[in-house]
Amino acid sequence: MTVPGRRSSTFSRLLRHGFTDPSAAGRLLDLPELSALRDDSVLLDALGATADPDLALRGLVRLVEAQPDEERQTLTTTLLSAKPFRDRLLGVLGASEALADHLARHPRDWQALVTYEAVDLNPGVAEFERGLAEATDAVSLRVSYRRCLLAIAARDVCGTADVAQTAAELADLATATLRAALAIARTAAPADAAHCRLAVIAMGKCGGHELNYVSDVDVIFVAEPVDAAEEGKAMQAATRLASHLMRICSETTVEGTIWPVDANLRPEGRNGPLVRTLSSHLAYYQRWAKTWEFQALLKARAVAGDPELGAEYIEAVSPLVWQAAERENFVPDVQKMRRRVVDNIPAAQVDRELKLGPGGLRDVEFAVQLLQLVHGRGDATLHSGKTLDALKALAAGGYVGRADAAQLDEAYRFLRAMEHFIQLYRLRRTHLVPEGEADLRRLGRALGLRTDPVAELNKEWKRHASVVRRLHEKLFYRPLLDAVAQLTPGEARLSSKAAGQRLEALGYADPAAALRHLEALASGVTRKAAIQRTLLPVLLGWFADSADPDAGLLGFRKVSDALGKTPWYLRLLRDEGAAAENLARVLSAGRMAPDLLLRAPEAVAILGDPEGLKPRGRDHLEQEILAAVGRAEGAEQAVAAARGVRRRELFRTAAADLIGSYGTEDSPRELDPGALVDRVGLALTDLNAATISGAVRAAVREGWGDTLPTRFAVIGMGRFGGHELGYGSDADVLFVHEPREGVDEQEAARAANQIVSEVRRLLQVPTADPPLLIDADLRPEGKRGPLVRTLKSYAAYYQRWSLAWESQALLRAETMAGDRDLGARFIELIDPLRYPAEGLGEDAVREIRRLKARMETERLPRGADPTLHAKLGRGGLSDVEWTVQLIQMRHGWAEPGLRTTRTRVALAAAHAAGLIPTEEAETLDEAWVLATRVRNAVMLVRGRPGDTFPSDGRELAAVGRYLGYGPGRVGEMVDDYRRITRRARAVVEDLFYGA
Repeated sequence: MTVPGRRSSTFSRLLRHGFTDPSAAGRLLDLPELSALRDDSVLLDALGATADPDLALRGLVRLVEAQPDEERQTLTTTLLSAKPFRDRLLGVLGASEALADHLARHPRDWQALVTYEAVDLNPGVAEFERGLAEATDAVSLRVSYRRCLLAIAARDVCGTADVAQTAAELADLATATLRAALAIARTAAPADAAHCRLAVIAMGKCGGHELNYVSDVDVIFVAEPVDAAEEGKAMQAATRLASHLMRICSETTVEGTIWPVDANLRPEGRNGPLVRTLSSHLAYYQRWAKTWEFQALLKARAVAGDPELGAEYIEAVSPLVWQAAERENFVPDVQKMRRRVVDNIPAAQVDRELKLGPGGLRDVEFAVQLLQLVHGRGDATLHSGKTLDALKALAAGGYVGRADAAQLDEAYRFLRAMEHFIQLYRLRRTHLVPEGEADLRRLGRALGLRTDPVAELNKEWKRHASVVRRLHEKLFYRPLLDAVAQLTPGEARLSSKAAGQRLEALGYADPAAALRHLEALASGVTRKAAIQRTLLPVLLGWFADSADPDAGLLGFRKVSDALGKTPWYLRLLRDEGAAAENLARVLSAGRMAPDLLLRAPEAVAILGDPEGLKPRGRDHLEQEILAAVGRAEGAEQAVAAARGVRRRELFRTAAADLIGSYGTEDSPRELDPGALVDRVGLALTDLNAATISGAVRAAVREGWGDTLPTRFAVIGMGRFGGHELGYGSDADVLFVHEPREGVDEQEAARAANQIVSEVRRLLQVPTADPPLLIDADLRPEGKRGPLVRTLKSYAAYYQRWSLAWESQALLRAETMAGDRDLGARFIELIDPLRYPAEGLGEDAVREIRRLKARMETERLPRGADPTLHAKLGRGGLSDVEWTVQLIQMRHGWAEPGLRTTRTRVALAAAHAAGLIPTEEAETLDEAWVLATRVRNAVMLVRGRPGDTFPSDGRELAAVGRYLGYGPGRVGEMVDDYRRITRRARAVVEDLFYGA
């Protein structure tokens, strides 16, 4: 009979004790098997203290049900009478479904949690070896392993061991397991065991004494023949033993698996022999090993097999580890390794990745290991395989700030504890934070968060990840500032030598100069110096992420010297999150943008304005420039103002291009290179058109007041008319005029020629602003013809003398400045020439092909590699543009979409009209965009135009970074360029030459 009110009171009690399904829990507690336990409040309190009371109760029921009759009373009595045992058993059952499964299969193993001697609170390899001693095969080894794991998990969930101790115990258990597995393998093949000495070297987290519950155990095998045994046969025997050891641990049996044994960190990885002699290992490391392999050897530790051979191996490789920072390729290798390896993480998982995601465990581990490699060559106190011990030693030696080290230690411990409890639940290898409410609740409670476990967990996790993300870069640089500023007496700090070594390791080619810049920026007690000390650790990291950190730091010092006394400058960098990173990217990406900025440093304000990087349209620019011209006293002052606007807008365009190409923490890299090219081309075209308009207005006003005796227009040609200007492009133009009514033709001609001469002069007067070069060589008769003609003169010339190449050049003609009506009538005049009715005749097609072939042989600079010349080389700009222009001239009369001055638009129209197949159109477009970006990159990096890749290594690397290639990938970049342009040339041969 049920007592009235009992159900509701039991339901409430269970809810208060943390059960999420009180009804199911009540039914379980009513089972006969728990009759001795159900009314004991101590049991409910203990269940309520676990990570998941529902899971703990289900596991307890299964364990009690699995007990032989004679053992059940013993278990329940012990559970009620012994609090330490009760906490340990229920704690494990509430945190790990997998260990509950093990206890249900092996119901007597609960006794492993009953008694704890003093040694049980801190077991080592010897204790675990005793726990595995009865294992004679893979199945019994798994059972014994899980029994030992029960005790480790119990200490972990009850707080008897902290996360570092737990990780060390797991590594010791792995050591004992490898030894047991090797013993089983040797017993199975005594002849092989007699032929060789085999040592097992633990690597990674096992070697570093900081293993997870479920992780690959990384190993390297080293062997030597026994006595007079033949080396080849000894290596074969050792390989069989090593392979058997790996299978014993890794294979799935009726008792599951233990963990995979991974030997891929060995010399040559999977392609190399599984087992080598010591001399073979050393030969590889001395000649072939890469930096990451020495980084991996930081954690090498002999754990099983022949102890003397293991010790010899460690003694032999250790000096090589600490010499790694002196290797020739150390800096580029470090730059490569420092770039986050998140590309392979599915996008949906990045935010849940504890290990590899932003602010994850790998950030801390990598930072610590890098600093060990840089400074460990001169300081043996840093020679530790444990991340937290190494971090403590780095702080003690002044290599890392003490406060930073303390914050990282706390964050690392929290993230590792999360990782442990996530893996413990089902004993599966994962680094992903679960998404389910129940899983997050259990995880939060396991970490001691009981009020609102899910909300508290997310808050704490994000907080610690944010700390790691923030400190990851500062960790390298803040001690450098402490070394030069020396503001805290008694604080351990880097020596000048150590600071120089660190800067060199992070990519600075002239560490002595870098230290001088840091001292100038950060020394002193002024507010300016204090803000610089806050900013510089992050800025230095961004500089080091570029191809030329030295240039970035030097540029920052120059800008700061120029603007340091203006209150808004440092406030902008400190308070506007994106401004500092944007400035770092711009200053370290090449010469052009910093040169523009240093001529007028106040333009740095553009970088902090969310709208600041967006290009200004032509109408806006013309309005600003014409207003400035109107205020000026003379033509030179007027055009100086116009050129000042142009300089500022060139900086805006270059900065937006660089930041879009590099990406920042807040704004990912632009993935469509065509969009970047189009934005730059349009922005530069609008800017040059507005500048020329200003120069024309200034010249007219200076000589004639408000009205010129002749109407005057500037026609853009080439890339200018096509809205495809690059940073190094001249402005190709034609000048056209038409005398006003009643004005003598000679007077009009003189006025037009004076305007042309004055505009060209004013735009090229040497000043601090970059000149705008006007090129009128595409005019009728070329350099021999008059600079400016009347509209009638153009009409007469084109009617009588026009050649095929001139009609082709006119495909790009578009009015850019001056009299709009006159410009429109000029365009109307030339349309029949560039889009001839019924298309080009065969003679004209042959003439255009002949000219192109001649240009390819005559105009390519002597010594230039035709496969790498962006303009005239194979599959470059000229190839694509002539192909598209031939299609325009042949079909433009019938296809309105082809009547455009823009290459990419015309190419898309040709494809839409069925004149170019999809694959060929995409190939031409890709090549044209890439070649354009190469030319832009060269100008941005070198500060002067160029049509081919730079020969200087740093400049080439900077071009690569702009094009999206990380450190050490310039060879890949050049290969890609050749491949893409080779395919484009094949299309050109087909479509243009008809091959």
